[in-house]
Amino acid sequence: MTEQSEIRDRALRAMLPIAAGQGWNWATIRAGLAAIGEDPALAESHFPTGPVGAVAHWIDLSNREMEAAAAAEDVAALRVPARIRRLVELRLLAVAPHKQALRRALSLLALPWNTPAAFRTTAQTVNAIWYAAGDSSADFSWYTRRATLAGVYGATLAYWMRDDEPGVEDALDFLDRRLADVARLGKLRRRAA
Repeated sequence: MTEQSEIRDRALRAMLPIAAGQGWNWATIRAGLAAIGEDPALAESHFPTGPVGAVAHWIDLSNREMEAAAAAEDVAALRVPARIRRLVELRLLAVAPHKQALRRALSLLALPWNTPAAFRTTAQTVNAIWYAAGDSSADFSWYTRRATLAGVYGATLAYWMRDDEPGVEDALDFLDRRLADVARLGKLRRRAA
């Protein structure tokens, strides 16, 4: 988990339109800091791991926004599959206005030397979704739930990123099909046991 900081949160929000155009780099970080009135020379102080750290912090910020939105509408009242669907929807909606910045962030995380950060941020996102869904498992299912959701969420995100449209409706239809696939697999597994 990244260290939370109000300055980093504000700087990241200012960076998003810049990152959409020029990608995630030190110039983007400095411009974001300047936009909120902070000294751009402190870029390494605020983001010591550079552009990858800025992306990781944005993912954490988006996760926190998703959790806050979920708490505000009481997703706990829904059944678990509906909770997961709504939480993924909220997660996509949190980044939808910045889809091009997300595309550039995913490109940065896809570089081979950033694989650990990509795995870590994916794990943090699926854990945040399950946490917001009320998951309190402490056995092997804790791992299988997160691994399954990582696959479903990753596929949904990839499907959504295939075009520049900010809407999430098509991605949610895709998500519904993946969740139905997971439910079918669970039924088959129970029958075989």
